[in-house]
Amino acid sequence: VVVGFGSTWRIALDALMRARQEGIPVGLFRPISLWPFPEKALKELLPRAKKFLVVEANNGQMIEDVRLAVCANAQVVHYGVGGGHIFTPDEIYQEIIRLEQME
Repeated sequence: VVVGFGSTWRIALDALMRARQEGIPVGLFRPISLWPFPEKALKELLPRAKKFLVVEANNGQMIEDVRLAVCANAQVVHYGVGGGHIFTPDEIYQEIIRLEQME
């Protein structure tokens, strides 16, 4: 599951659609609000999700919220760059592929 908010989720959606076209089972979780963090909704994904890729255009302000929500019941990986970096769909797609190949 790719977790993204703001403009990052829209870019992640393009990457996710490409991955799905290639048969990779991936979902997208987009919090509408970060406070309070929607941990209950994220926890509901745990029976189906083994990995969470937190994509942020910052240095990791949401990663701890995701880790706390999944309570070590899934792998959580951060992919973020601060300083105004705007991701491309290909960058996120490559990270989805890398995470898919990790066992």
